[in-house]
Amino acid sequence: MPSISVVVGNPKPASRTRDVAEELAGAVSRLTGAPIGAVVDLADHAPDVFRWPAEALDEISGTVSRSEIAIFATPTYKASYTGLLKAFLDRYPSDGLAGVTAIPVFTIGSDAHALAVEFTLRPLLVELGASVPTRGLAFPTSRFEEREAVIDEWLSAQGRHLAR
Repeated sequence: MPSISVVVGNPKPASRTRDVAEELAGAVSRLTGAPIGAVVDLADHAPDVFRWPAEALDEISGTVSRSEIAIFATPTYKASYTGLLKAFLDRYPSDGLAGVTAIPVFTIGSDAHALAVEFTLRPLLVELGASVPTRGLAFPTSRFEEREAVIDEWLSAQGRHLAR
């Protein structure tokens, strides 16, 4: 059954970025009825991300590419996504995410980075063939304790693009 995958590109394991991504996955699951499948914290796989071939990463890449929805979450690094996430996404050929609905997510420390999710990660996901029907979620870390409210605000504006 198609599912929701979560890929977290924060070099710090068990990060706030992962918490936001998992909470978003739960909300999207409730909205769409799609079950949550793989949750990949790339920090746990960092050595393999830079190894070719890497059987474990190839399996993870395959799982994500077969997902109905994939959430790609990263902290903002230098007004863009992390190198860890980029290296993982580099494993895909052009159109390697065809058929996947992708949701780009940035955790941001400043509103000055709010558009980075649209200008950096969205084009990469589209290049890989993913459909990105929603605006990305630029999640302000200052509102971390308000995760549910921030995600609800985003879903009320963007959820219609995900509902089956």
